[in-house]
Formats: sequence, C-alpha cells, structure tokens
Amino acid sequence: MIRLYRAAFSTNCERVTLALAHKGLDDQVESVWIDYADRSPVQAVSGQGLVPVADNDGTVIADSLAILRYLEELVPEPPLFPPGAARRAEMELFLDWFDRVWKVAPNAIEADPGGPGVPALSATMDAHLDRFEALLSGRDHLLGPEFSAADCTAYPFLKYAGGREPADDELFHRILEEHQSADGRPALAAWIDRVAARVLP
Repeated sequence: MIRLYRAAFSTNCERVTLALAHKGLDDQVESVWIDYADRSPVQAVSGQGLVPVADNDGTVIADSLAILRYLEELVPEPPLFPPGAARRAEMELFLDWFDRVWKVAPNAIEADPGGPGVPALSATMDAHLDRFEALLSGRDHLLGPEFSAADCTAYPFLKYAGGREPADDELFHRILEEHQSADGRPALAAWIDRVAARVLP
C-alpha cells in the first residue's frame, strides 16, 4: 500500500495522482490529507513540510517529479517515460524546463500581484501557451501520441487555462486562471479535457 501525503487542490499532488491512475495503482493508494496549517504528519514521515510525499512500506519519496520517477521503476508498464537515452533526455529536459523556466512567471506574479512587471509576465505565460498549442498539433499528448510524465507535470498548471473550480480559491491558482486562456487554442483545450478524464478524486 502506497501512502500519499497530499493537500486539497495541490498542483504538485495532482501530478502524482495522474501518474498513479495511469499505472493502475488506484486501489493501492491511501491518501493522507494535510492541512496547510498543520504540516506535522508529513514532517514526521519525511523531515520536511511539503507535499506530495509517498511512503511505500517505508520507502519515503518527497517531490512530485521524484515520485513519478520512482513509480516508473516500481511499475514500468504502462510507461510514463520513453525508452532510449535520447528520448529520455528529451523528457528530462521538458520536466526541468517546466519547473525552472515555465514556473518563473506565475511565481513572480504571486510574489507581487500588483507589481509593474505583471503585464510582461502575463505576456510570457500567454506566449508559453502558444508553444503548448504547437506541441499538441497533430498529436494527443505533449511529447508524442502517448500519455507521459510530461502531461502529468504540466496539466495541473495548464488546466487553469480552461477555468477553475469555485471551491479552489488559492491565489496561485487564480493567477493561473487569470493569465492563461485556452480560447483560440483548440488543441490545448482538447488536451485539457482529455487529461481531465484521467484525474483521480
């Protein structure tokens, strides 16, 4: 049984639940819901307060992308990462770009929502959506015809281009909704709907 420490509406936790659903591990997961006001359960198991954290019979992994890589080793089929060194390197480059480059703009807006740099940061987010639209041209998923770790990584953030649940009132998610739009991007909109069907509750 995999114990998953998670929080409501967490984008990084949703990366992991998408991977678990893809691997068919739905019935082997016990969710431990964390209140951001009390991070003691996740701190006790992992030594730090961030979610997600996975505990598989004493093997504890923190960080969403590290958990995705662990799940790939644990259950290789169906795969989340492509075979071959070159294609695996392409995947790792995408994952690194998303976390180290794509996230810069929304994180900066969150840090200073009324700042003078917001219009330029918003334009950067909009331009990135054009890249995703191009990536999805003629194929169902971000890096090819099959669902992969790239989709797990990006979807929880890009889905806000299609709207936000009323109960989800986190500032970062409101920023993602306000500065992203799937309007005029049919491939992106279709991908958001396609991946949404995979989401575990």
